Amino acid sequence: MFSVIYTPTEGDAIQNYSRLFRKPEGCFLNINDQERIDESLSAFGVVEDIDYIVVSDGEEVSYESTNLGELYLSRQQKILGIGDQGVGAILISVAKLVITTLCAGIHPSRQLPVVLDCGTDNEELLSDDLYLGLRQHRERGQKYDDFVDKFVQAARKRFPKAYIHLYVKPFQWSNNTNQLSEDFGLSNARRILNRYQSQIPCFNDDIQGTGCVTLAAMLAALQVSSVKLEDVRVVIFGSGTAGIGIADQIAETIATETNKSKDDASKQIWCIDKPGLLVKSLDQKLTDGQRSFARDDKDWSDNERDLQSVIKKVQPHVLIGTSTKPGAFTEDSIREMARHVERPIVFPLSNPTRLHEAKPDDLYKWTEGKALVATGSPFEPVNYKGTEYEIAECNNSTCFPGIGLGAVLSQCRLMSKKMLVAAVEALKAESPALKDSNKPLLPDVQNVREISVNIAAAVIKCAVEEGLAQQDGIPDNDSELREWIQAQMWEAGYRPLVGEK
Repeated sequence: MFSVIYTPTEGDAIQNYSRLFRKPEGCFLNINDQERIDESLSAFGVVEDIDYIVVSDGEEVSYESTNLGELYLSRQQKILGIGDQGVGAILISVAKLVITTLCAGIHPSRQLPVVLDCGTDNEELLSDDLYLGLRQHRERGQKYDDFVDKFVQAARKRFPKAYIHLYVKPFQWSNNTNQLSEDFGLSNARRILNRYQSQIPCFNDDIQGTGCVTLAAMLAALQVSSVKLEDVRVVIFGSGTAGIGIADQIAETIATETNKSKDDASKQIWCIDKPGLLVKSLDQKLTDGQRSFARDDKDWSDNERDLQSVIKKVQPHVLIGTSTKPGAFTEDSIREMARHVERPIVFPLSNPTRLHEAKPDDLYKWTEGKALVATGSPFEPVNYKGTEYEIAECNNSTCFPGIGLGAVLSQCRLMSKKMLVAAVEALKAESPALKDSNKPLLPDVQNVREISVNIAAAVIKCAVEEGLAQQDGIPDNDSELREWIQAQMWEAGYRPLVGEK
């Protein structure tokens, strides 16, 4: 049922939200009516009633192509196909919460989906008589920042134990001169996360969630290929929200696990975007997140900054694609990679399938069956020379629900970087490839509730160790902790249907 309650059906429902509206399904907040935020939230209960909040502002971003020989998404071709949907984004929040219930047993009546209505730049919606949101172009700048802050402060006051999940959809190629914002936008997403992660328990799905699940797959692949974390070399092709989020998670884990500084850990990662390899001379064209991974110009001539040249010079163990540029991982580039490492780790993650940087069957053929592969969409197993290889899908539904469950049950004050690393390690431990390298690098979503228990346990233990857990009576014995978690997970119970005799 994932494809019905989540993507792709979710996208169709969001696009037609105002036309299909029957009843409100969450909290609608209006940027022009900020004084009523607390009043609106009060309709959903008192202090003890809400554990988990998902909030979106419903904006996405798209770019015009500057090179006719390359595929970039224009303002007419929206990323993920739906673009800015204004108030319809409430269904993004609803769908995420449905996933947390299915995958981690978060009680549905203790959740709150929220949309921040800041207007829309979708002209179709603005001219649609049935559109339910604000009929104005998107508000940005200080008024937007004040709106977000008032929401966060009001939500914390009204529901002080609630965990806040900020939802952004992945953005791929970035170009700061034309930059707009998406669901909390490329710049907004990171800026808002940086502002609040040291104040409240919060989580950004496509900066941290995508990073966690990809990192878990990478760690499993490194173990299979016997590459140490302190030695790994990673190239990321596509340095938007998702790509830089993945880079951040990798750098944080290297720093945490090897006692390197974050700066030294970042030097093991090379990020490529629309201008080529990110270098320091790009300066103002770089986002804050990208600057951490920009390389010194003196080490890279102008003709060394394309993907093929970077692979040849860096000799990476890991190649990750978040570019939406189909076929970007060419036979030459993958064969070049395979010349230098025994088991090339290749993750073409762009969605949908038609935008993947490479097809799994080609990756196995070009590496003579040596590649370790994970993708952003589901693929059938690949048969190469009589051997069947199962393909892991980097589906963050195996990760963020368990993290949220751990945050809710521990009532953590903050979601720390070490807690996220603990979640990654717990997910990696479930990798079938650790027992058989022909198996997928990540577990199947069919087993997600058991996986969520393990992730929640790791998050809770780390929260206790760091002094961030506020819940009393958390068991310190592993088996008792798992039982304690399972006892608090909600599961639907259906009455049997009895037919006529």
